[in-house]
Amino acid sequence: MKNRTLFACQKCGYQTPKWLGKCPDCGAWNSMAEETACQSARLPAGEAAKPLPLSQVKRDLQQRSSCGIAELDRVLGGGLVKGSIVLIGGDPGIGKSTLLLQASAHLTGTAGSVLYVSAEESPEQIKLRSLRLGINSDGLYLLAETNIERIITQITALKPQAVIIDSIQTVFTAAIESAPGSVSQVRESAGRLMLLAKGSGIPIFLVGHVTKDGALAGPRVLEHLVDTVLYFEGDSGHAFRILRAAKNRFGSTNEIGVFEMKDSGLCEVANPSELFLAERPLGASGSVVVAALEGTRPLLVELQALVSSTSFGTPRRTTIGVDHNRLSLLVAVLEKKVGLQLSGHDIFMNAVGGVRLNEPAADLGMIMAVASSHLDKPVDPQTFFLGEVGLSGEVRAVSQPEIRVKEAAKLGFKRCVLPEGSLKQVKVKGVELAGVKRVEEALATAL
Repeated sequence: MKNRTLFACQKCGYQTPKWLGKCPDCGAWNSMAEETACQSARLPAGEAAKPLPLSQVKRDLQQRSSCGIAELDRVLGGGLVKGSIVLIGGDPGIGKSTLLLQASAHLTGTAGSVLYVSAEESPEQIKLRSLRLGINSDGLYLLAETNIERIITQITALKPQAVIIDSIQTVFTAAIESAPGSVSQVRESAGRLMLLAKGSGIPIFLVGHVTKDGALAGPRVLEHLVDTVLYFEGDSGHAFRILRAAKNRFGSTNEIGVFEMKDSGLCEVANPSELFLAERPLGASGSVVVAALEGTRPLLVELQALVSSTSFGTPRRTTIGVDHNRLSLLVAVLEKKVGLQLSGHDIFMNAVGGVRLNEPAADLGMIMAVASSHLDKPVDPQTFFLGEVGLSGEVRAVSQPEIRVKEAAKLGFKRCVLPEGSLKQVKVKGVELAGVKRVEEALATAL
């Protein structure tokens, strides 16, 4: 067994035979740590593959099994694929272990046995959580182990229908001398689990830690190894949790799952729009409703804006749930094209409920919220907005407007302010459609 010493970046995984103060790949300073790479840790390659014409490649129908949680199945693309590796990341205490424990209980009733490998908690701690969640299944096996060789041995002997590793940063291999959680350990452990999953057809869930920025800790190569990367989003002050796919080889990356954290665990939210608007203040200035689209699911979200005179030389622009740069751009449009004097005012924008809006269709709603708060004129509570705003003040069409309007009609909204270019695509009864070409028209129509 031959070892060699390398220096690896703890942020991106870049390796070099000598120490560097700055990583040449990601640019991080003082991120190089000494590690010992063991050549014998590399698994032998299999039989060499031969090139085939595309016309001769057989289509392999993906075998999916339901996790018993509709919101999780939606994000996975319809269910858990045989032999896939799913990486779930999120802040500590957000509900990753709770969700996987609930999913494993459902899988034991439909697919068969499930092995839950806990590298951080004892079986007694997991038992306490299962009692709180009302889970007591003979098909759910618990294993408190951190050594990857022993874990693979138990998986091979038990042959479960699914495996959960909680978490990948605490698992290590004895063939590498570096500490658990290092670049070499995480990469090697995940690589061995990937070979096991593809060779045996057992789907594996990996729980990953996140950094202060919200990204997965460890090397970025971990995201390239797995088939699906899911992020748990949420605020500790809200009961809602959003499960979002950042990568999915077997489905769309635009789908989201919405959950509500209760004493009995994570509960699915079938109609998140109704829940997000449950406590909306009526007749308050600065409060508007926008129709967003997450994958194939329309979401009605309340945007709240507060415009007040600044006490400093430079006004503040603070956002929660929306892009900060997008707000600055839209405020500049209001000043230049509409004539609102906002340069001496602090502007605060919040997407209520812990939702993060990333699509441009919320632009018109953000502009209306800022203008409503600045002019102190409330917007009709039965009116909602959708549309992208350009730098010249034009309101551009958005994708799938009819789905958004239908969702709003179910919740009792009577009027929609939308781009004129989207009018031909919407045929919904009971909702008045007000098409606008420019921001000035939208303000005159709604205020």
